[in-house]
Amino acid sequence: MSGKKVADVAVKAGRAIDWDGMAKMLVSEEARKEFATPPPHLRGRQPPAPDQEPQPIDWEYYRKGIGSKVVDMYKEAYDSIEIPKYVDTVTPEYKPKFDALVVELKEAEKTSLKESERIEKEIVELREMKKKISTMTADEYFEKHPELKKKFDDEIRNDYWGY
Repeated sequence: MSGKKVADVAVKAGRAIDWDGMAKMLVSEEARKEFATPPPHLRGRQPPAPDQEPQPIDWEYYRKGIGSKVVDMYKEAYDSIEIPKYVDTVTPEYKPKFDALVVELKEAEKTSLKESERIEKEIVELREMKKKISTMTADEYFEKHPELKKKFDDEIRNDYWGY
């Protein structure tokens, strides 16, 4: 069988395999897990990023092991493949918007940190007040909250008793 026929048969066989059907036939959970896991020689391999060139193929290595006719056929087919280069038209459009959002985020973060500090202080004050509330007099409470003292004094002065 010639190299071209072998390659054609391999491609057709790969397409003819019903992988979903095979997965449904597996009974045990362990078998399903093993079926879904890539083989050890492929684990951890990641395809090259779109902006990286793939590693060059050592055609001489394959010529020694397989034979030059089959390798030349694959090399010719490989060389004929043209992969279009990705041209990024989206990033320039959104980069200024993103940078503006980052600046806004930094400002919001500063505001949030200040507000967090204020709230933490208020929590400490409330905890102290909670401890002292059972023994605190009205005068001590009004010292900490003069606006309430003024409100109550105004209500008493105007003879408004909450009715």
